[in-house]
Amino acid sequence: MGRACGLEGRVAVVTGGTRGVGAGIARAFLRAGAEVVVCARRPPAEPVAAAGRTARFIPVDVRQPEAVEAMFERIAEASGRVDVVVNNAGGTPFRPLGEAGAAAHARIVELNLVAPLTVSLAAHRILREQPTGGSVVMIGSVSGTRPSPGSAAYGAAKAGLEHLARTMAVEWAPAVRVNTLVLGMVRTESAHLHYGEEDGIAAVARTVPAGRLAEPDEVGEAAVFLASDRAAYITGASLLVHGGGERPAFLDAANVNRRAEETR
Repeated sequence: MGRACGLEGRVAVVTGGTRGVGAGIARAFLRAGAEVVVCARRPPAEPVAAAGRTARFIPVDVRQPEAVEAMFERIAEASGRVDVVVNNAGGTPFRPLGEAGAAAHARIVELNLVAPLTVSLAAHRILREQPTGGSVVMIGSVSGTRPSPGSAAYGAAKAGLEHLARTMAVEWAPAVRVNTLVLGMVRTESAHLHYGEEDGIAAVARTVPAGRLAEPDEVGEAAVFLASDRAAYITGASLLVHGGGERPAFLDAANVNRRAEETR
């Protein structure tokens, strides 16, 4: 008999879980029955809720180790356990390398690589002591697997995050599983800042084999799977959630040339 993805009785912490992809992840865990804690520097405009249940919010800057450790101590004291940590907090502005100094790029690396390490280390002190162990899910990006003009530091950090997860999976086994969701483009409330308005989003969506951008809650369902008992033997893995990736540019170029030949 297969095991369900139900997470009743478990406690999940989602960093950056107040909006966008993070809120979608939090909602998915709520639907799966978990007690959910979301953290960010600022509270959400409205509580993150799903299935008649609401996530608890704790203000914290994940770049500050002492604040992160205090947050996990607070959660463990209140809930008696921590079972899942989703390292979602991150992001970057569009910034070509030559338009900023090293310090500005280093801050992007700090948020997208060092902060997940900080969170994971603080959580590990709790996870390793539990009879049932726990699960860490990193939120990676296709930017870490291909050139990323305009977001080079972000891409480098996401590449490092995947490597970090694979090493954590080895060092922390068998008590703690660590996996990465490698995301493509996701339709969030800020998608227009990256892709333009609806026409721009639709044009970008046509470059994806699936024909659309992912929804935040779809990312959440993938995170729930990796955190669940159904993924009990999955650790050190990277799961692509990108709708098939990007259509190779050479195919479009070849089609243009072929059509040109046919019209001669």
